[in-house]
Amino acid sequence: MTAVPVLIGVRRPVEERAGQAAVSGPLVDTHGRTHRDLRISLTDRCSLRCTYCMPEQGNEWLARTSILTLDEIERVARVAAAAGITTFRLTGGEPLLRPDIVEVVQRLARITGPGGEPVELAMTTNGIRLRHFLPGLVDAGLRRLNISLDTLRHERFRELTRRDRLDDVLDGIAAAAASGLRPLKLNAVAMRDVNDDELVELVEFAVAHGAQLRFIEQMPLDAGHTWNRARMVTREEILEALSARWTLTPLPGRGGAPAERWTLDGGPDSVGVIASVTAPFCGDCDRLRLTADGQLRNCLFSTTEYDLLPILRAGGDAVETGIDRMLRSCVRGKLPGHAINDPSFLQPARGMNAIGG
Repeated sequence: MTAVPVLIGVRRPVEERAGQAAVSGPLVDTHGRTHRDLRISLTDRCSLRCTYCMPEQGNEWLARTSILTLDEIERVARVAAAAGITTFRLTGGEPLLRPDIVEVVQRLARITGPGGEPVELAMTTNGIRLRHFLPGLVDAGLRRLNISLDTLRHERFRELTRRDRLDDVLDGIAAAAASGLRPLKLNAVAMRDVNDDELVELVEFAVAHGAQLRFIEQMPLDAGHTWNRARMVTREEILEALSARWTLTPLPGRGGAPAERWTLDGGPDSVGVIASVTAPFCGDCDRLRLTADGQLRNCLFSTTEYDLLPILRAGGDAVETGIDRMLRSCVRGKLPGHAINDPSFLQPARGMNAIGG
């Protein structure tokens, strides 16, 4: 397999005096944001080829030797939890393609924070293999699920994902709805002339399955760099379409969550919108990302990565200290926002499948 080219801007830890202990305390950046959420990508592979994410053919996959082992993932997660991370979200690619996925969940679910409090473990999946793995995942400690669902129409699903797997996705959603995992969320990327005529239908489907639909504005994160702002359905357009069917009432208390939420006709059902392009929420962002090949990222759209792989594979007694220092370097380097709407914005070299959702 061919490795993704080395990205410009990969950083090593900030130089510190030899033997100096890792800085204690929470992960707070220079803009006062405390980081509590770590998205952990387990693989860049996926069982779908969504048009807004990656090409059907010609993808350059990460070298297998660069993919973090289970022990390495757990080591990073333990240091992150000690520094105040309270939520791990497992992503990909498609995390259920990882053969040891149940053991990954089991090991991470055992991690506790500085006060002994358990971490919260969530996963984002396309749902195709979910029914098979769900009992083991729940037993292992998984607590929350997000499942991607952009359309309910078979032909449209085939065109959008280049795979005929909608029935498998729907089967996975049915299994999740019957489980005790709550809140259950369904994610849909809203696209003009693709699925913008299904917005109400998708919400009705989610409500019928005890789930919350979250619409996502299409972002410049495709591996082919073909994103076009004109194809994006905006937050206001989404809300306008839904308002023709329901009375929408804003829900307070968003905090660092990416989605704004509204109740439907007074509740209890609700809908969310993640408007990274037209209504950025960077000022409250509390997320970091770990790619499948050991790169820390402080923003989904960052062009800089912080390389943990040499630290993890150097061995010795200083690995945990090195991980902690790199986490803090990554947080210190975080910018105020992603600048998508700035003329100088540069799309990340990696596609979404290689960054992690």
